[in-house]
Amino acid sequence: MQPRLIASDLACRRGDRILARGVSFELGAGEALHVTGANGIGKTTLIRTLAGLTSPFAGEISREGKIALLNDRPALDPDLALGRAIQFWDRIDRAGDPDIATTDLLGLTPLLDVPVRYLSTGQTKRAAMAVMIGSGSAIWLLDEPLSGLDSGAIEVVTQQIERHLTNGGIAFVASHQQLAISGLKTLALGDYAPRPSLPEEVAE
Repeated sequence: MQPRLIASDLACRRGDRILARGVSFELGAGEALHVTGANGIGKTTLIRTLAGLTSPFAGEISREGKIALLNDRPALDPDLALGRAIQFWDRIDRAGDPDIATTDLLGLTPLLDVPVRYLSTGQTKRAAMAVMIGSGSAIWLLDEPLSGLDSGAIEVVTQQIERHLTNGGIAFVASHQQLAISGLKTLALGDYAPRPSLPEEVAE
């Protein structure tokens, strides 16, 4: 079955505040969407809604294919060595031991014996990417995947996203940074922010 991610007239809220409404898109195999917008506009809330972590205020979401989420809260046990922390998820995803080719490519192999709590922000982000790759998920939801990375790591992570697309996956990316990915679609979330109500005109 080909992966699909579809949003139809979606509205998202945080607390009592509507952040965006009328968001619609359709992504199929090999397609990627870059969501842009200022801080607080609702990019993270939208991704959490697509992941099923929160319910949409309105509209519908249709998914076909396994979903993986990468955000600023990687689910890696801080007390475990990195190799064992990755292996934990590989076993859950039935992927076996960590893929050495992947850890090599992401520059993680020298860090496999280091406890997760000692990793830098960039190293932790690359470790989360390794878990996402190992999950075998068709749909990648990435919230600021390039933050905290140096230029070399940005290039490697971008290449992994492109490889995922070439293999028929889907990528939904929220990022302040530009992504050097061919055929990338863009959604400016600010265009879907509710317009403020105008005060009623005073009758003369």
